[in-house]
Amino acid sequence: MSEPICIRVVIRGRVQGVYYRAWTVGAAKERGLTGWVRNRSDGSVEAVLCGPAERVEDMLEACKEGPPSARVADIERAAHDDPPPAGFRKLDTV
Repeated sequence: MSEPICIRVVIRGRVQGVYYRAWTVGAAKERGLTGWVRNRSDGSVEAVLCGPAERVEDMLEACKEGPPSARVADIERAAHDDPPPAGFRKLDTV
């Protein structure tokens, strides 16, 4: 297993109202990741993904597709230095 990493992503496209957050929670838990996901008032979805690098990268690739009704146009990625508590959860919209 590789070193753990933590990234923050902003996903743009048709990603709200298509089950994207719930899908993200399930997909992240399947990979054993910690973090959170939330809608943003600008129509994007923001998430923090933390765990072994290869699992985070696998999740990032999955986020490019998302659930069947989603249409991802762009994903912005940045390092995130504040690891979340254990588990993966859905947060309120900001």
